[in-house]
Amino acid sequence: MANLDEITGWLGHDFPGLVETREVPGAAIAVAVGGEVADAAAGVLNRATGVEATPDSVFQIGSITKVWTTTLAMQLADEGALDLDAPVRRYLPEFRLADDSAAATITVRQLMCHTAGFEGDLFTDTGRGDDCVEKYVATLSGTDQLFPPGEMFSYNNAAFVVLGRIVEVLRGKPYDQCLHDHLATPLGLTHFATNAEEAILHRAALGHLPGGQPAPVWSLVRSNAPAGSALAMRPRDLLAFARLHLSGGAAPDGTALLSPGSVKAMQERQVVLPPLGLMGTGWGLGWELYEWPGGTVLGHDGGTIGQSAFLRVVPGRDVAIALLTNGGDAIGLYTDVFGHLMPELAGMTLPPLPVPPADPQPVDARRYLGTYSSEVADLTVTQDDDGRLWLDQRPKGLLAELGEAERTELVRLDADVLIPRTPTHGVHLPHVFVGDDGTGRAAYVHSGRATRRSA
Repeated sequence: MANLDEITGWLGHDFPGLVETREVPGAAIAVAVGGEVADAAAGVLNRATGVEATPDSVFQIGSITKVWTTTLAMQLADEGALDLDAPVRRYLPEFRLADDSAAATITVRQLMCHTAGFEGDLFTDTGRGDDCVEKYVATLSGTDQLFPPGEMFSYNNAAFVVLGRIVEVLRGKPYDQCLHDHLATPLGLTHFATNAEEAILHRAALGHLPGGQPAPVWSLVRSNAPAGSALAMRPRDLLAFARLHLSGGAAPDGTALLSPGSVKAMQERQVVLPPLGLMGTGWGLGWELYEWPGGTVLGHDGGTIGQSAFLRVVPGRDVAIALLTNGGDAIGLYTDVFGHLMPELAGMTLPPLPVPPADPQPVDARRYLGTYSSEVADLTVTQDDDGRLWLDQRPKGLLAELGEAERTELVRLDADVLIPRTPTHGVHLPHVFVGDDGTGRAAYVHSGRATRRSA
């Protein structure tokens, strides 16, 4: 396998060409093997200003923040202040959902592994004050329950805001301050920002929308901070956080920031995922789990307004890679970079992403036809006179402002798995039809989020 010196050469020589080929405005990467780190950057942080990306530039890490939020909570568990299997209401008596019986039984653990079961893609803006997370949790009182707590996986941003609120209450300080006091400062992070005011102290990346134009705003709303709306850093600092989870919870100076037991618990599978392509095969506490040829990989991805982030950690090989981007074909760049580095550094092969079959087979679509609805979109599956299946996606709420309705053809990939014939943002996202509504039709369509049948 390659050593870090050889990888440093590849980062300097080949990485910039891949960034340009994938039309990514700017990207930064860091690679760690043991305690050694190599990093590089290419492109620009903002096409409107032309400021060049450097290895010290800060990019948003998006939902990778969820692993940080879980780590903050696990520190409290180590201190005996938090019981993962206690109901959320032990710590937040005011926690309410539309289904009060579900709200009364949802546990902290279920928040951490996306099995709480309530609608999760809620981006309500509750202001920029230190009370925004508290105010956000109060807005959940009318939120629908999709399925009983613990029944299955459905990616849930809102659940991590609730988890962040628990951290705030037990620490007696705002979430952003918890990040600084309990992780960033003891880890010695130097290029780290929880908001735009902090990010502007560094060379900060701006996201770029499809088409390449700079995004009109820097970040999503602060109320979603514990789920990943604004946290930004350089790749090297993200790997310093990963090192915490590779070193049994120890900071660089040897201070125990997390117990070895909590590090291990976060990496243990809590739930199995449907076959969703880019997503992993299971979820631990905060961590996404991937079963790749050669072993298990920990990781998480993140996406904000025009920025995409990818973190992969291989505990058994003491390898970690962080790739941060600000637009373009970020997933294509991910496959290029990790497809090269993982075999070289960890002896592991990046599995290919699913693609539609060259000769799709006819589909008995009766189980799939109908409309599935969530807070953010209506998904309608229809079949035309020629037997072709179509998915119409109509965004709602905030997403209606950011995107337009889409229509795509679906073909069979596997049993109860349909896949778009044409990719979106370079990816053919599988749609898995699960459950039974009592008439033989699927109760949900699952694409990372479980969207419930409404008609």
